[in-house]
Amino acid sequence: MSSWGELHEVLFADAWQEELGLFRSNCAFRGSGDVREDLTSALARLRGDAGGRERHLVRNFRKYAARDAVPADSPWHWLALGQHHGLPTRLLDWTFSPYVALHFATASLACFDRDGAVWLVDYVQVHRRLPAPLRDAVVEGEGAIVFTTELLGELVPRIDDLGRLGHDDFVLFVEPPSFDERIVNQYALFSLTSRPDLHLHDWLDEHPELWRKVVIPAELKWEVRDKLDQANVTERVLFPGLDGLSRWLARYYLPR
Repeated sequence: MSSWGELHEVLFADAWQEELGLFRSNCAFRGSGDVREDLTSALARLRGDAGGRERHLVRNFRKYAARDAVPADSPWHWLALGQHHGLPTRLLDWTFSPYVALHFATASLACFDRDGAVWLVDYVQVHRRLPAPLRDAVVEGEGAIVFTTELLGELVPRIDDLGRLGHDDFVLFVEPPSFDERIVNQYALFSLTSRPDLHLHDWLDEHPELWRKVVIPAELKWEVRDKLDQANVTERVLFPGLDGLSRWLARYYLPR
C-alpha cells in the first residue's frame, strides 16, 4: 500500500452485499506487525506430537480453570477460552474488523522499522469447501456465516473427531462466546484447522483465490497508527481495564 486511502480501498473492497443492502465484508482480518510472520499456530510452533500435546493442554486447562469460566462444558468452549488466555492451541486470532487488524499491525513500536501486513480470508468461500456435515450446517442449515462454539459442539462433540469428517484437510472460522469485554471489543473470531499440526498458510497456498495479504510499508505505519488513535482504535478500547489503559498511554506518549 502507498497511502491511507489506498489501504481503505483494498480492505473494504467487494464489501457491498446486494441482498442485504449493506456493506458487509465476507473477510476475516488478521494484522501482523512484521510482514515476515506466517500463520503458524502456537501449538504447531511447539513441534512434536501436536495432537497428543493438544489433548494434554486442554485437559489440564479445563481441570485447573474455574468451573464457571465457560457457558457450557464443551471442549470447543475450553479450547476457545484457552486461546483467549494464551494457551497454545491450533486456533489463530482473527477479527471481523479491518481497523482492529490494522491496530495489531501497528501496535508494536519494536516493529516500526519493518513492513507490517493484514491478512484477508474469505470465510464464506472457505466454508463452501468444508465436509458435507459442516458445510450443510453453516452454509445451508443455520443461515449463519461462521460457526459458534455451541454449533460446533453439537456437530463435533470431541476435538479429535474433527479431522475424521473429511478425507482432505479443511479450515473453518468460529466465533467464540463473549467471555469478556476484550472478545467483544475486538470483534473476535478464530480460525480452526482440521488437524492440530496443519499450518493455515500451507492450506491457503493451495487455495490462492480465498485470500490476500496487504503489505503496510514501514514508512506508512506512523500515519496509520496516528489515525487509528484519532479514531479511538487503541489498547484502551481493545483491552478494557487498567492494563490496556497503561499500554495505550505508554505508547501514545513515547517520544518519536
